[in-house]
Amino acid sequence: MSESLELATFIAQVIDDKQGQDIIVLPVGEVLGITEYFVVTSASNGRLVRAISDSVLGSVRDATGRGPMRSEGTREQQWVLIDYGDVVVHIFVDEARR
Repeated sequence: MSESLELATFIAQVIDDKQGQDIIVLPVGEVLGITEYFVVTSASNGRLVRAISDSVLGSVRDATGRGPMRSEGTREQQWVLIDYGDVVVHIFVDEARR
């Protein structure tokens, strides 16, 4: 298993532990060329979006020492993007994902 897939799988487990819904790990490397995997999930409300994003950030930092290259949307809590370079995490509130 590649390091990128290990990270994506780890993040998916962290999200599942925080009750994220409809979690998908998408291999996009051959199509996009700028990242290897998307991890996509949704949450029932903005507070849960924030809790999931905080958990992902903290858990990845604790497990790997890595911080994101960038993150967006934490203030709005509708769609949070966390970019680790090889893995990009998208956390949507239910209405925004549909």
